Amino acid sequence: MTDRIEGTDRPSAVCTDAIWRLPVTVCRITRFLGERTAGALLERAIASVGDTLRPSMVGDREVVPDIRRSRSCQDFAAPELMSAIDEVLEAVEHTLGVSCRHTDPSYSLNVHNDGDFYRPHQDSSTEFEPRRLLTFVYYLHRTPRPFGGGELRVFDAVLPLHTDTAGEWQERSWRDWQPEHDSIVFFRPTAWHEVRPVDCPSRRHADSRFAVNGWLCSPDPESCANNLRR
Repeated sequence: MTDRIEGTDRPSAVCTDAIWRLPVTVCRITRFLGERTAGALLERAIASVGDTLRPSMVGDREVVPDIRRSRSCQDFAAPELMSAIDEVLEAVEHTLGVSCRHTDPSYSLNVHNDGDFYRPHQDSSTEFEPRRLLTFVYYLHRTPRPFGGGELRVFDAVLPLHTDTAGEWQERSWRDWQPEHDSIVFFRPTAWHEVRPVDCPSRRHADSRFAVNGWLCSPDPESCANNLRR
């Protein structure tokens, strides 16, 4: 049977099983804050212990150990990181094709130790956190790196040419990004990604993979409406 291009009677040379693959753009900056500032932020992260760290949730709603295993501190403060992000935001917007003007930041400290991971997921969709416009992840750890694994795996976009549905997971390719100390990555929240399992032989908290994970979000419509009424 001859393949045909939709809407015409001309035979198509493209197989109906053809797959379109599009690598997801990731902006990565190394030595982002510099040795001194990054070192101070790392010590602040290491000091986050006890009740300040809680099991990380999926969708900000529930703990699901089969999907995500790590600990998070929602009240972690990193103003120096937010200031540095502001300085590079224009270039990041241009590269990723997204506008982040008048956005609100939201972030937390995430700690991965031995055996921790986060299965493939998106940070934003029409149903879950649609206000997120930009994802950023800033990495911190002791040097030399006291753990293995923990790569950020970002999956390529996959779309069969003859349908409107996404391709199967086994058809996807990817790129792994190392969680290098004082490096930061930016990408669109709709990108599928995961945290690969961490191998931390000492299991000490201070030897963990630390990351400040956050988003720039469009303003909350309800908050904007309340401000206009004031």
